[in-house]
Amino acid sequence: MTRVKVKGRSPIAFAAKTRSDFSVCDLDHRLWLKSEPSVVDSYWSGEKAPESRSFESRFVWSEEFLYVRFDCEQHEPLVIQDAPDVTRKTYRLWEKDVCEVFIAPDPKSPENYFEFEVAPTGEWLDLKIQQKPDERITDRSYTSGMEAAARIGTESVILAIKVPWTAFGTKPSAGDRWRMNVFRLVGSGDSRGYLAWSPTMTEIPNFHVPEKFGELSFM
Repeated sequence: MTRVKVKGRSPIAFAAKTRSDFSVCDLDHRLWLKSEPSVVDSYWSGEKAPESRSFESRFVWSEEFLYVRFDCEQHEPLVIQDAPDVTRKTYRLWEKDVCEVFIAPDPKSPENYFEFEVAPTGEWLDLKIQQKPDERITDRSYTSGMEAAARIGTESVILAIKVPWTAFGTKPSAGDRWRMNVFRLVGSGDSRGYLAWSPTMTEIPNFHVPEKFGELSFM
């Protein structure tokens, strides 16, 4: 159930169903292992990223929540806030080290999606997006009710989010497929890396390309 790249087709990630919920702070919970990881090892351009910057994402879902975990290699100085505040959303979090997931519940309307971010500090950000041909409309007042957690290791970072289905205005059923993409921003300056599960293939780094979203299949 790991990511499979097939020429001409969107990549697919799989979300494993669980009957019980758990704390997002429990980064070692056994239920995370119900989901096979999807490896992210390419930049937005499709160019192979160094193994030292690769990461894996896992998806688990219950009747009430979507869980996402990011397991990241970390072999360079962290780019994080000096005084993080985890009590409220942090704007411009994308300027630091961060993992992101964009999710469009309606596969026929991928231009309407939700953005969730989590940093190694546990800071988080949730946004509602409408991507039009000539502009992007961002609802910064959007409140998802998401929870976030993170743990910094010696050469790794683990991050996780937990989002209630009320955040999407709908809930999936087994067999459904939503549109989705996963990203990581790491490093600074000219060496800053923009990793993408489904590369957006833009001239400059740009994650907001709904037509390049892959699929999240609910098992």
